[in-house]
Amino acid sequence: MFGKTKQPAIRSLLAQGSRIDGNYHFIDGLRVDGEVVGDVRAQPEHSSILVISESASITGEVHADHVIINGSVRGPVHARELLELQPKARIEGDVYYKALEMHQGAMIAGQLRPILDDAEKPLLKLAANNL
Repeated sequence: MFGKTKQPAIRSLLAQGSRIDGNYHFIDGLRVDGEVVGDVRAQPEHSSILVISESASITGEVHADHVIINGSVRGPVHARELLELQPKARIEGDVYYKALEMHQGAMIAGQLRPILDDAEKPLLKLAANNL
C-alpha cells in the first residue's frame, strides 16, 4: 500500500548535539538526531519523510507524510500517511495517522486519532519480533 510511491530523499540533518529553538520547516526528507524546541513541519504540497532517531527529542508539533520515531516527542504527531513507532519511541501527545505501525516497547501517552477518508477503517499493524 505505501511501498508503491518512491520515498523522498532525506536532504537535511539536525545532528546530535545541536539544538534548534523555534519552528523548523522542510521539504522532502529530514533526519533529527539532535533537539528541537518548536514545531517541525513538512511542506504539505510535497511528499515528505521525517526520521526522529533514538538520540533525538522534539518539544512541539510534528507534521509530515511519513514519520518514523525512535526518540521522544512531547506534543502532537500528525502523520498524513504512515506513522512508524520504533521500540524506543516515546510520545507525550495525541497521535494522528492514516496508517500506524508500532513496535513492541514504543509508548504513547495520548490518544490515537486515525485520519479517516469517508467510511474507511484505519490501518493498524503491530510489528512482530523476529525471533
